[in-house]
Amino acid sequence: MIVVLLGYMGSGKSTTGRLLAEKLGFDFKDLDDYIESKQMCTISSIFKSKGEIYFRKIEATSVKELCSKNDSLILALGGGTPCYSDTMAYLINHPKVVTVMLNTSVANLTTRLETKKSKRPLISALKNGELQEFIAKHLFERSFFYSQAEVSVLTDNLNQQQVVERIVTELS
Repeated sequence: MIVVLLGYMGSGKSTTGRLLAEKLGFDFKDLDDYIESKQMCTISSIFKSKGEIYFRKIEATSVKELCSKNDSLILALGGGTPCYSDTMAYLINHPKVVTVMLNTSVANLTTRLETKKSKRPLISALKNGELQEFIAKHLFERSFFYSQAEVSVLTDNLNQQQVVERIVTELS
C-alpha cells in the first residue's frame, strides 16, 4: 500500500507522514525533499530560475516515479501537487494508492505559516495581513482536488499522534 498525504501547506503532511511511516513500518518520502535531491537545488531556486510550470511538471513526474517504485510507502505531497497535470486522477486510479487529506482550518494554517513565509515560495512575498485571505482563496480553488481524497482527517484540535491514529483507523 502507498499512503499519499495531501492538503494545504502547513497542514502537517511531512510531520504526520514520518510518524505514520514509523508506526506502519513503511518508507517515508517527502515529495519536496525528493525533488530537491534529484534536482540538486531547493524548491525556491527552481521556482525562481525555471518557474512554477516547470516545477509542477517535475512534481507530476516524481509522484509517478515514486508510486511505480514502491509498495510500502508514505508519500507527503506538496500542497499544490494534486491540482496540476493529471496527478490526482493518477493517484485515485492507482491500485496501490490510498489518498488521505489532512484538513486544517484557515485560521490554523495562517498561524502555522505566518512565521515560515520566507521558506515558502508561494507566500514569501505576501505582506502582513494578506496571508489568511490568500490561504482561504487557495483552499477554495484547490477544494475540488482535495475533496477527492479517499480519506479526510480534520486535524484541528488534534496533536500529531492523534492524527496518525485517525489515519491508521481509517486504513484498517
